[in-house]
Amino acid sequence: MGGNEDKQRTSLSIQIAHYCFEPVFAWFIQLNPWKGRNMEPIQITTAIIFAVTIIFVIIRKIDTVVAALLGVVAMVAVGSMTEVQAFTFVDWNVMMILISVWLIAGYFGKTGIPEYLGDRTLHWSKGNIPLFVTLIGGLAGFVSMFIDNVVVVLMLAPIIFHIRKLYGFKATGPILFIGLCSNFMGTALLLGDLPPQMLHSVSGVEFLGFIWHSGRPSSFLILTATYLIVLVLFYFKFLKSDLAFCVLDEEAAHEAAGQTTEHIKDKKFAVLVVGGFVLTIIAMAMRQFLGVKLGFIAFAGTLLMVLAVEILKKPLKFDVPDLEHMLSEIEWNAIAFYAALFALVGGMEQTHILEIVANWFVPFIEQGLLVGTSVLYWVTAPIVGVVEHDAFILTLLYVIRDLGETMDLNVWPYYWALVWSGTLGSNLTIAGAPALFVALSMGEKEDGEKMALKEFFSYTVPYVISSLVICYIFMVLIWVLPLM
Repeated sequence: MGGNEDKQRTSLSIQIAHYCFEPVFAWFIQLNPWKGRNMEPIQITTAIIFAVTIIFVIIRKIDTVVAALLGVVAMVAVGSMTEVQAFTFVDWNVMMILISVWLIAGYFGKTGIPEYLGDRTLHWSKGNIPLFVTLIGGLAGFVSMFIDNVVVVLMLAPIIFHIRKLYGFKATGPILFIGLCSNFMGTALLLGDLPPQMLHSVSGVEFLGFIWHSGRPSSFLILTATYLIVLVLFYFKFLKSDLAFCVLDEEAAHEAAGQTTEHIKDKKFAVLVVGGFVLTIIAMAMRQFLGVKLGFIAFAGTLLMVLAVEILKKPLKFDVPDLEHMLSEIEWNAIAFYAALFALVGGMEQTHILEIVANWFVPFIEQGLLVGTSVLYWVTAPIVGVVEHDAFILTLLYVIRDLGETMDLNVWPYYWALVWSGTLGSNLTIAGAPALFVALSMGEKEDGEKMALKEFFSYTVPYVISSLVICYIFMVLIWVLPLM
């Protein structure tokens, strides 16, 4: 009896939501790529809930985490997914990695190493803050080829915090730039982000294939060239910003050069933390031989490091806060936001909306290489700007693979167009790249104020447009025109 009543209530909720929203979105349904595909009411309702949720996430008129969680609740209420499915759609393996490495990053921040690295980098840049920020951002991109982008933000943000205190500039913009950079090069090699690992799973491409493939430069070389150009462009952007006018007094400058301050006061503690982090990363790189999930490896490595710190804290007189304090420094709102995004995209996948969008590309791919890759590239970019890109990219990878088998199609230009635009386009909003949300949260907490939406887009929009245009030119010249 109870099951029938639940089904009736769900059906009634769907009908009410569809009746209320259908007139408002009628024009969208007529113009969108799903026209003529007989979308069901639950699909329309799910798409509307997702769109409204993302709008509130982006404009941040209400708390971002609350908006995302309300979207999940709404999808469950109308029947897009069950509450159990919403829970299972969350990649808890990723959640465990985030929590574990965030805790390691907290201990890393207590070692004094970020301050030392900040001072050294500032010394190399001769006090030029625009150059300093550009160098730290550049480092973030190359490190993210081997480490998750959120982890990169967590490890490098303390360096910005230290120099920010000396110069008095706002930290949010530079840390947001680190987030953008850390999300750039994840597809350059097989290790960095999930899309190249999914491409490996679908196509069988190995590590060297990301450097040179089919007799031509592939992901690493093309993205590196694009990245270096974008860094130069943003250096000139920073030269015209408030960062170019930052100054500090002579005594502070002397300390920043590392001549009077010994930042790493407890070298044994620093060695223990860095050693724990390096061993954890090595173990994560050997996951296929260990046969366990990355989240478990990260958790086990972090647990062993924390245990060692707690045991040795008194005998070696480590000056470090207790575990409870370290746990309180984790940005739990970012963890909740990440989980909510997984559930929201899971609702879209459960109702086959991502599959509908993926199949929309097929007629364009059939028209030829230049048209197919261009449409795939430029339509994917804005989609992943508001949709967490992993599920969308995986769906399209399978579509492209199947087309290659049925049409005798050279799939590689399409594979590269998809993963490159899917990575670069995701930098548009915090909904597309959770690493940006982490960076934004940390920067705003440091500054004690929120960044305006206009200022946020003043970083993300030029970054996304410049990177997409430059990469597209390389893609057409190397992977499209020679193969036409």
